Amino acid sequence: MAGTDKNMPVKGFRSAELGWPELHRIPRPPYRVPLVGDALGTNLRTPLQDSLAVGRRLGPIFRRKGFGKEIVFVWGSELAGELADESRFAKHVGLGVANLRPVAGDGLFTAYNHEPNWQLAHDVLAPGFSREAMEGYHAMMLAVAARLTDRWDGEQAAGRAVDVPGDMTKLTLETIARTGFGHDFDSFERTRPHPFVTAMVGALLYAQRLNVVPVPLAPVLMRAATRRNAADVALLNRTVDAVVEARLGGPAGEGDLLDRMLETAHPETGERLTPENVRRQVITFLIAGHETTSGALSFALHYLARHPEIAARARAEVDRVWGDTPEPAYDQVARLRYVRRVLDESLRLWPTAPAFAREAREDTVLGGVHPMRPGAWALVLIPLLHRDPEAWGPDAERFDPDRFEPGAIRARPAHTFKPFGTGARACIGRQFALHEATLVLGLLLRRYELRPDPAYRLRVAERLTLMPEGLTLRLDRRSPAAPAKPQAPGARPARDVPQGARASGCPVTGADE
Repeated sequence: MAGTDKNMPVKGFRSAELGWPELHRIPRPPYRVPLVGDALGTNLRTPLQDSLAVGRRLGPIFRRKGFGKEIVFVWGSELAGELADESRFAKHVGLGVANLRPVAGDGLFTAYNHEPNWQLAHDVLAPGFSREAMEGYHAMMLAVAARLTDRWDGEQAAGRAVDVPGDMTKLTLETIARTGFGHDFDSFERTRPHPFVTAMVGALLYAQRLNVVPVPLAPVLMRAATRRNAADVALLNRTVDAVVEARLGGPAGEGDLLDRMLETAHPETGERLTPENVRRQVITFLIAGHETTSGALSFALHYLARHPEIAARARAEVDRVWGDTPEPAYDQVARLRYVRRVLDESLRLWPTAPAFAREAREDTVLGGVHPMRPGAWALVLIPLLHRDPEAWGPDAERFDPDRFEPGAIRARPAHTFKPFGTGARACIGRQFALHEATLVLGLLLRRYELRPDPAYRLRVAERLTLMPEGLTLRLDRRSPAAPAKPQAPGARPARDVPQGARASGCPVTGADE
């Protein structure tokens, strides 16, 4: 585990009792079984969904223990605001994120704070997300989106429903691969997911399973899974090595992320990324650069289909702002302010990277009550933070994009909306993801009416990130001059409670930035 001393060695998982000297002050479930702890009855497929249900009962800070591992969870907006203070707290790499280190090593997402490569990579790659760079990516985003709409046109003409999560995964993988690395996975030409996607999903699921399997039993219970994971990691490495070798042996790119990794030195030290670190950063971007965005788009399309009055309002904005231009210009995307609010509200209810961990830099007291030693850490459950009635009001379960009107944002406390993590280690590709997702939503609203399956109830799959499971939509093609139906005066969007969830809550689980 990373501490405040840059020379401190990594020590792996640190149970809460080692860093919280007055742990008894923090509520826990009333019944605790020897060895198993509070984990009895936990669903191995949705382990942190259970933690969210527990958190609703126990309050804004609570703890759970399973097989000798005790974790402190936080979701109250005031406590989360404290944990966001960079002078007192830093990113903590633990749980599923640390389990991904065999895949991504000391990449931007998985590096410990004392490891130097994350800062080197961040400084080298940050210009790749400047406004100038983003404008260069825009045309490639449009080209990939055209492949999606070609596919959806065919499905619509044949009277078939579209597989929303599957197609959004293809879209976002091709977008980051083409804009960042000049590579085409041919996702839309395949009848099955690209092997890279299959291996990635396998690695993410394996990392999550490691969180809930007792360490002494893991070699026995996960023997076959460990073999499959080794094969998945090998495939990920081979795929990325082939992408890098193609660039080294062929024509140079056009200043994309891979060019920066291979050719750019740190502006102050002159240091360059090693070949091993280039591989790790490419894997990080390919996974993190498409997995979370595909989930965000999928949830947003679900809500738009479920709330036609919101879709009509968003569609009217697209028609007004883009007019009859064949393809929107870069600057026109940022003018879709209501569409962006739809995206933000989807990320509020279902942040696809739904947790981040923070550790104390030095001795401190959280909330004036809970002392923490250096290295003590807590996991912030973003979906509950995003539903805290103290910050979001008593109707926090309701889907309402107007929560992100400028006045409403100013009225809320700071650090209450955290879909991209927090602090110095927050997501470097935030603006890339937001531009891509807003562009795609605008294009789809402009082209289609979205019709949900009346029998579908939202189910959330967990693989460290979140994705709606089994979501399909049927499409009606709009004519170019189709008028948008205005939102009914005073109409209020309804709540959307996932299948199997009680009206008081909804299940989610955690990853990191």
